[in-house]
Amino acid sequence: MTARELTEVAPGVWTATAVIWRSLSTVVVADDGACLVVDPGITVAEIAGLATAIRERGWSVVAGFSTHPHWDHVLWARALGDGPRWATPRGAAHAHATRPHVLAEADAAAPGHDRDLTGRLTPLPDGAGEIPWDGPRAVVVPLAGHCPGHAGLVLPAGGVLLSGDMLCDEEIPLLDVDAADPVADYRAGLDALEAAAREHRIEVLLPGHGHVGDVREMGRRLAKDRAYLDELEAGHPCTDARAETPWLAQEHALQFARLHGA
Repeated sequence: MTARELTEVAPGVWTATAVIWRSLSTVVVADDGACLVVDPGITVAEIAGLATAIRERGWSVVAGFSTHPHWDHVLWARALGDGPRWATPRGAAHAHATRPHVLAEADAAAPGHDRDLTGRLTPLPDGAGEIPWDGPRAVVVPLAGHCPGHAGLVLPAGGVLLSGDMLCDEEIPLLDVDAADPVADYRAGLDALEAAAREHRIEVLLPGHGHVGDVREMGRRLAKDRAYLDELEAGHPCTDARAETPWLAQEHALQFARLHGA
């Protein structure tokens, strides 16, 4: 299997970009070559290529992390090893509860994955605020708004923030429309990301989809996402150019209908 291209965005932090939705997988590498792999995706070949790239560099995967329990963030391959694939307790529970749906979505969009591995997540220990591994510190940031159990990661040593499926330059905010107050939840998630970036002096933003950004770009995305939420909540026409993409136009229409009954 051909190795995937990896890009070092900060010392010991590497990314690979998938074709579908410009999805980002992240590899955090310790001094001894031990790796934490976050959200590996998306196709069978892409994950196999990621495993090849890791192996060819002499690194070894010891753990994974799923930022949230949507199908494209709960994939795995045996070539990545059998270490724990951490998730928030709520995220792991949601992945288990919705596993038939997750499997169906994965089979439809990226067929061929090992169904025994898809969605098999390990809940973080109760009260754990960091990933339990011996590599660089990885702080878990719970993020309301996108789906149950969603979380980001802060890598303080590298000044890196992984924002899960938030702060994407190519996608509008995609809300958990089944929540009691989807817009308020999403605002809280954005606030949590902004606070984490300030506390840890973040310099690099890694969204789950889209392009890597710096701290100024993060500020632009926060402003754009908040403006989208303002329009959505007020029932105004959407002026966000990201919603012109057909599938995102459909998502916006769904979100508008769920909030306003239109």
